[in-house]
Amino acid sequence: MAVRDIRVFGDPVLRTVCDPVVLGAESTARLVEDLVDTVQLPGRAGVAAPQIGVGVRAFSYFVDGQLGCILNPELVEVSGEPRLVDEGCLSVPGFYFPRMRYPFARVKGVDVDGSEVELSGEGIFAQALQHEVDHLDGKLYIEGLEPETKREAMRAIRESDWF
Repeated sequence: MAVRDIRVFGDPVLRTVCDPVVLGAESTARLVEDLVDTVQLPGRAGVAAPQIGVGVRAFSYFVDGQLGCILNPELVEVSGEPRLVDEGCLSVPGFYFPRMRYPFARVKGVDVDGSEVELSGEGIFAQALQHEVDHLDGKLYIEGLEPETKREAMRAIRESDWF
């Protein structure tokens, strides 16, 4: 339907814990279409509903040719030794900072028809799953940075042109 604008750091919707998606609503089908359209732009691995201004538990993903959307997702498993990975976010544009993420993640939720969906993966997909669920819990990736890195990140954000 439409590529939606991304909300950036400072917008209160990004710090709000999201409500469950209401299945069967016409607005839910439109939201799924918008999330899928929005994630397909180059350089995007995931887009969470709050990033387009909607405070519900939904995100789209586009990693290694896998494209889709999951509603009411819950992170049900992470495993492996957490490691530092460079991470960025469309809502904190232009910056990448190292943060700890698990190398494997599994998420369970439903699709727009209410059918159960399970997503799991390693590497960048695991990172994306963790990152997007964090968005739905009102957390930005910069909150998980080591203290010194977080201070540097906040300084850089405050000095950015978009802030």
